[in-house]
Amino acid sequence: MSVSATIHDVSEGRLEPRDRRRVLIVIVVTQLVVALATVLVITTAYKNLDTNINPGRDPKHRVKKKHLIGGDPLNILVMGSDTRVGSGNDVDGQTDIGQRSDTTILVHISADRKTVYGVSLPRDAMVARPECENDAGDKVPGEDPVIFNDAFSLAGPTCTVAQVESLTGIYIDHYVTVDFNGFKDMVEAVHGVTVCIPEDVDDSAHGITFKAGTQELDGQQALDYVRERSSTPNADIGRMKRQQAFIASMINKVVSAGTLTRPSRVYSFLKAATGSVVTDPGLASLSKLGNLAYQFRKTDLDHITFITVPFEEYAPDPNRLQWSASAKGLWKVILNDEPLPARYKEGVISADQTPNGGTGTASGTASGAVSGSPAGATSESPTAPSTATPEGGADGEQEADANGLCA
Repeated sequence: MSVSATIHDVSEGRLEPRDRRRVLIVIVVTQLVVALATVLVITTAYKNLDTNINPGRDPKHRVKKKHLIGGDPLNILVMGSDTRVGSGNDVDGQTDIGQRSDTTILVHISADRKTVYGVSLPRDAMVARPECENDAGDKVPGEDPVIFNDAFSLAGPTCTVAQVESLTGIYIDHYVTVDFNGFKDMVEAVHGVTVCIPEDVDDSAHGITFKAGTQELDGQQALDYVRERSSTPNADIGRMKRQQAFIASMINKVVSAGTLTRPSRVYSFLKAATGSVVTDPGLASLSKLGNLAYQFRKTDLDHITFITVPFEEYAPDPNRLQWSASAKGLWKVILNDEPLPARYKEGVISADQTPNGGTGTASGTASGAVSGSPAGATSESPTAPSTATPEGGADGEQEADANGLCA
C-alpha cells in the first residue's frame, strides 16, 4: 500500500485493520523519535548552560529565617549591576566607574507559591550600612547615614544582602545579579518587549531618543529605556517605575506569548540569563533555577505585582530620600507572608496586562510613588521624592506622565 493511498484512505476513513495498525506504528515511532531528539537537545543544552552560571559568595546572614506553619515563603534580592567589565557591558564608554546597583528589588514569593510581589528599593535612599565583607573577604566598615547602593559599589551583592537584612529583619534566601549584556540578550531572546511611552524622549546628551506611543523594544533600546532618567520630572523614581513596568511586560510576554513552547527561544533566553547572572551558591545551577521556576506554575500573572518601598524626603538633602515609617509595616507583612494590604498598593504594577496604546501600562494603574519634585530637585537630580498621589484621575495621569508611563 502506498503512502499517498494510506493518507487518502485515512482522510476517507476507509482503513483496513492491518493498515490502521501500520498507521498507529508510524505515529508511535515518530513520537518516539521526536521525544528522543528532544531529550538529546535538552541534555546537551543542560550541560552547556549549567556551566554558564557564576556562583557568588555565600552571604553572612544578619537574621534567622522565620519558619511559618504551612510552609516557608522565599525572599530573593534581585540586583542590576552597571559594571562595564566584560564583553558587551561597555555601553557608554564609562569603563572606570566600578560597579553600582542601579536596580534593587526585594522579591517575596508566598509559601503556597501563588503570589509574588517585588518591592523596589531606591538606590539613593539614605540608610545605615552594617559592617560587611567584600568579595576578597576584606572588612568594609559600616556607615550611617550612607546612600543605599554604596553597599554594592564597595563590597558587592553579599554586602547589599547584609544591609537589607539589617534594615528590614527579613531573611534573604537567595540573591541574583544581572549585568547590562545579560539584560540585552534576554530581551533579544524573547524577540523584544512592549512598552508605552507617553511623550517623545530626547536625551541627546546620552544618545537616548524615543518616539511616543506603544512599541516593541529590542535589547539595546530596552537598556536605554530602563536606564534613562533625565527626561522625566521624577528622575530616579520615574526610572524605577519604568523598570517595574518593563519587567512586568517581559514576564507577561514570556508566559503569555508562546515563548515557553518554542525551544529555540527558551534556550536563547536561558543562555542569556545563565551567562550573565551571579547568584548565591544555593541557586547557582540550572537544576536549582529550574526547580524554582517550576514552583511558579501555580502563579497567575495578576498575582505578580511590583511596588516601591514607602519613602519620604530626606530633610538634610532634598535630592535624597529615606524610607518612611510605614515601611516597617511592609516588612512585617513580608515576614508574616501576608497579601499586600491596600495601603501599600499605590502605584502597583501587575504582570497581567501589557501596554496597549495609551489605555494603560503594564497594570493600568501607572501612578508612581512620587508627585513632582521637591525644592531644588531637577531631572538631573539623583531623586525627586515627595508626597504620593491617589491612583486614577488627573492626579494619576500627571503622576504617570512624570514617571514616563502611559496613564
